[in-house]
Amino acid sequence: MDNYSVKNPIQNKDLYTFKSSSDAQINQAFEKAHKAFEINQAQSINIRIKNVNKLRAYILKHREEIANKIILETGKSRFDALTSELFEVIDVIDVITKKAEKALKNVTVSTPLVLMGKKSRVQYHPLGTILIITPWNYPFYQMLIPSIFAYLSGNAVIVKPSETTPLKGVIEELMEKSGFQKDMIQVVYGDKTVGQKLIEKKPNKIHFTGSTAAGKAIMKQAAEHLIPVDLELGGKDPSIVFEDVNINRTVNGVMWGGFTTAGQSCTSIERLYIHESIYDHFINELANKTKKLRTPIANSDIEQPDGYDVGCITSEKQLNIIESHIADAVEKGAKILCGGSRKKDVPNCFLPTVLVDVDHSMKIMTEETFGPVIPVMKFSDEAQVIKWANTSEYGLGASVWSKDLKRANRVASALHCGNVSINNHMITEANPNLPFGGIKQSGIGRYKGVWGFHTFSYVKSVLVDKQSGLIEPHWYPFTKTKYRLLNTILDHLLSEKKNWLKVLPAALKLDSIGKKEQIK
Repeated sequence: MDNYSVKNPIQNKDLYTFKSSSDAQINQAFEKAHKAFEINQAQSINIRIKNVNKLRAYILKHREEIANKIILETGKSRFDALTSELFEVIDVIDVITKKAEKALKNVTVSTPLVLMGKKSRVQYHPLGTILIITPWNYPFYQMLIPSIFAYLSGNAVIVKPSETTPLKGVIEELMEKSGFQKDMIQVVYGDKTVGQKLIEKKPNKIHFTGSTAAGKAIMKQAAEHLIPVDLELGGKDPSIVFEDVNINRTVNGVMWGGFTTAGQSCTSIERLYIHESIYDHFINELANKTKKLRTPIANSDIEQPDGYDVGCITSEKQLNIIESHIADAVEKGAKILCGGSRKKDVPNCFLPTVLVDVDHSMKIMTEETFGPVIPVMKFSDEAQVIKWANTSEYGLGASVWSKDLKRANRVASALHCGNVSINNHMITEANPNLPFGGIKQSGIGRYKGVWGFHTFSYVKSVLVDKQSGLIEPHWYPFTKTKYRLLNTILDHLLSEKKNWLKVLPAALKLDSIGKKEQIK
């Protein structure tokens, strides 16, 4: 059984070690999940909502101690831990518990005239056991929010967190002390090998958040069992700044969009395009403000909310990728305006970086960097920058900045991605009513909003007919008369020029035949 060490990125010291879950523990988790599903699918949505609100109340009350655990394992700033993890979780729960009942109730849909007398509806049913595999960058949020959507939809959940930031015991303590239903959301620990074993147990759906490479591997394995998957994968989000912006506000917004969570968000700004008429002014302001951002020192006090602005890089592997991307860019002619290296007294801290003189031949503009690095290019016209933004193999998020909202909306509509913020960045994720997901190499599927319930449900179509003596006109026996009458209806009901005077006699005649002509 593999042992893993969880480190504090700020101090670069071991916090604790843990063992990956054994095969027996994996089997037991699925056995419990199957039993929990039988209970959950049978109970009312109101019971589920009450249980989820217990989680919300506990998190709200204990947010500071939960924040401490998130910061210790991720190296985030306290503001990032509060806003992007705890606030988001509490807010999403508050919104979706009010939407759950309506989102999951039966929906009556219209029935066409040729099926007169019948009624149609759509039903949403839980799938069973949902496997949720989460990343290391938002360990609390990504473990809880998909799990809660799945639970509210009537499923049981098994979560496998990243071995880098597993928050060992945090979710279990939350479930137990809040009074949440036992075994509805379970946690299994380990690396990708454990993930593969979990998939082999054939969960009813997989919801994965992580790298594109890992997502493809999961999809390939899931395909062997025809397990449906949601993939929330990487991004290379462009941010487009036009010449009419308020430069001070936009610089601050771009800076946050690129450096929040030390750039370790799939929707961070990873490409910045600035109109040539404001380019020099903008990059000078951006570099000057970036230099003033505070980063952790060796003895940083995580209890202080204003201790530092930009936290550490959680993974050593990610630090190496950031450094290699910058080295490639510099070798090809890019210039570092600020940052560009690790901090001497805190090796896992990469200084917030602004790069200029970049182009699309560089890895920094084509591959996901996932760090506090903003590479900047100038553009001259709208068509050009839209083309550049859309050249990426990724299609997760983007932002457009302009006072001209007509132009901003036009550009936003032209961008090939799943989420766009106008005069802000990443703000779509702050609205729990909006769906989230990407296109191209950024993933498959949508969740949050009502989509968050439907992605963890299967859809059933139901059509209700009356019990009577009527034989449907398309049933046996087939006759020349019925064939002729059906063609009359096609000609006069379903063609561009409808003629009800010819449709009605044909329909009445078919009904009359249906009451008399049948196989006896």
